[in-house]
Amino acid sequence: MREEDVALYLQNNTQFFDTYAEMLAEIAIPHPYGGRTTSIPERQMITLREKNKVLEKKLHDLIEFARENDALQLKIHQFTLALFGAHSLMDLQDLISSNLREIFSVPHVALHVWKGLPPSAEVLSFADQQQLPVCTHHALHDTLGWFGEVAPHLHSFAYLPLRSGNHSIGLLVLASEDVQRFYPEMGTVFLQRIAEIVSSALQPTL
Repeated sequence: MREEDVALYLQNNTQFFDTYAEMLAEIAIPHPYGGRTTSIPERQMITLREKNKVLEKKLHDLIEFARENDALQLKIHQFTLALFGAHSLMDLQDLISSNLREIFSVPHVALHVWKGLPPSAEVLSFADQQQLPVCTHHALHDTLGWFGEVAPHLHSFAYLPLRSGNHSIGLLVLASEDVQRFYPEMGTVFLQRIAEIVSSALQPTL
């Protein structure tokens, strides 16, 4: 008889456990961690404890994820409020860059607004085509030069197109020496919120 047949029989005939309750209590099976045997009830308790540990780990991860989201939401709120202190395009650009560094601990920020500073055709085409932020491990087009002397040391980038309707009005680039700070598979929900906030703040000055 195959093991699968025994398992199927027990699933379909649960009264077996009532009929042979005493026998089941006497059966000794290998302990899951070796070295001795254990009873079926004890083995069930071990299985339940292991399942509980898995559930506790999942719960812990969910709580940590929620805390991280709450912390990011607060930072975005602080960032939004900080931009209200700007009185000119230059002031606003300075506030955007400085607060991204201070609030989000982004080590390097490059903000180019097309007004008065036209980009290359490749950068303009890229910004117009992208609807969402793009994270990469290498600089795109000619944007590496935007970071000056620190450029050779940068290994991760987040490109946030700034938009007004269907057209781009600028490009915000976040960069880091840490290759894992921004990477292609990372979520971009909060980056997109930052892009929308910056775009909205910039429009009255353009």
